[in-house]
Parts: sequence; structure tokens; C-alpha cells
Amino acid sequence: MKRSLSVPFSRLLAAACVVLTGARAGFAAQPIRVVTTLSTFADLTRTIGGDRVDVSSIAPAKFNAHFIEPKPSDVLKVKRAQLFINAGLDLELWRGPLLDAAGNVSIQPNQPGELDLSRGIQLLEVPDHAVSRAEGDIHLYGNPHYWTDPENGRVMAQAIADKLAEMDPEHSEEYRQRLQEWTARLDAKLPDWKSRLSAASPKEVVGYHNEWPYLMRFLGLRMEAFLEPKPGIPPTPKQIEKLEAYVREKRVKAIVQPTYVPTQAADNLAKRTGAKVVVLCQNVGELPACGDYLSMVDHNIDALAKALLQP
Repeated sequence: MKRSLSVPFSRLLAAACVVLTGARAGFAAQPIRVVTTLSTFADLTRTIGGDRVDVSSIAPAKFNAHFIEPKPSDVLKVKRAQLFINAGLDLELWRGPLLDAAGNVSIQPNQPGELDLSRGIQLLEVPDHAVSRAEGDIHLYGNPHYWTDPENGRVMAQAIADKLAEMDPEHSEEYRQRLQEWTARLDAKLPDWKSRLSAASPKEVVGYHNEWPYLMRFLGLRMEAFLEPKPGIPPTPKQIEKLEAYVREKRVKAIVQPTYVPTQAADNLAKRTGAKVVVLCQNVGELPACGDYLSMVDHNIDALAKALLQP
């Protein structure tokens, strides 16, 4: 008697389900490909995403984020990205051309694969008048350097966790747990950070560029004078001479210098006045002491404290 080689339909359906389930599991197991504009955002994404994310950033850490020139390899990374995390506003003027070159529709502004971290941030220095180039590099939507305030770190981390959970709901609990652990570490540091410079007198500091209003607000300090005569304009001898009088009048103890511009102007002013040059990090990885977001904030506050709490 000839045996039938047919297989019951129910068994075929069950086998197909096993294959499809395995395929879905394999897809879900692949890390989410994330590209961030800044190294700070990459650090926070790795912290929240763990091994569920594959993260790279565009801007080198020790470089002015305003003036990045993306490479062809950056275009390829963005083309393949499933999530693009950026500062929003007008910090990264190269962001639009980069996205256009990549042609990845899913990560364009307001698309599911894009995360603008400025949303939810209380912005400072939003212009209340029409601005012109005569004022220098004035930001149209407010000061974009908001991540330097550690209280905004919580807002950014929450936004990243929410976006990862939205894209990968199967592992949403993992993202929530890592967020909770990181936030607990942040909250343990905030009281000491916030009170660290409360005894500083005077509370006035001079900056190179106006990129620290959020950190200054957090610490209760003031930064109203800058080595740049106008935003984006390099220091001039006339400006240094003007600041020499200002530093003496206000008894300023600290001149805040970023890592990525020459120190000549700040050193010159310090030599004339006795104020100390304080090098701060804007992004994770600028200096060895700034290997992650929390250690970066530690470094910045410690550096200011050493200058401002001296007798």
C-alpha cells in the first residue's frame, strides 16, 4: 500500500509559526542602530540602551559643535541609522545637509526615527527681538547648550528611554530600569553639585563664548562678559584691555576656557589680572576626566570650585 507523503495542514502551520517567531526574535535581538550628533548624547544613549543599541556620534568630542564638516563615512552611518538623536534648535547647522545627503526618510525631523532633545527643555536667552548678523552668531531659538545643566540631563535621559521603548517595546522594561539606575546616581550627586559653589564670592566669572548659561544658572553664578567681543568673533587686544578693567572691578577669579580654542587670550588676561584659567568640558570625552556625563559634570564643577573657593 502506497503511503501518503502529505503532511497535515495544522503541522505545516505550526512549523511556519515557529520559523516566523524565530525570525522576529532574531530581528528584535539586533541592536538599534543609533547615530547622535554629539558624544554626550551617545554616552547617554549607551547608558540607557545597553547592549540593545549600537551607537556612534558625528561630532568629535574636542571640537566646536557649530563647525563640524561631516565625512562621507558619516553620511553612510546616517543612511543606515534607525534613530537619529540631535540637539535641535540651530546648534548643528550641518545637520540638515547631512540628513539630505543620507536620504534616510525615517530619521528626518518629526519622523519616528528622529529625536530632538531640546523638546521639553526650558530654554534660556530666547531672543525677544529680530536678530541680525551684526550681533554676531546669535541663536534664533534660544541658547542651545542646555545639556551642561545636569538637571537637564534627567530630561534628556528620560526622552531617550521613552524613544527606545517606543521603538523596541519588547525590551522597554530594560530601558526603564537603566534609566532609573542612572537617575538615582544623578539625584545622589545633585545636592552636592548645587551647593558646591554657594560660598563663592564673588559669583562673577568671565567666559570665552556664551555657552555656559545653563550651568551658571544651576550653580548660581553669573557670566556676563566674554573674551569674544561678539559671539563667534575671536578675541581682540581691545577686548582684552576692556576685560582687564572689568575683571579688576568685579574681582573676577575665573576665566572659563573651552578645550577646543587656543588659550592665548585667556592666558593673557589671566596674566594681567591674576584670575585663573578654568578649562571646562562641553561634551563627554573632551578630556580623560570626562569619560561619561556624570564625570563630565564632576570635572566642570570641581574645576570651578578650585578657582572660585580660593581665599
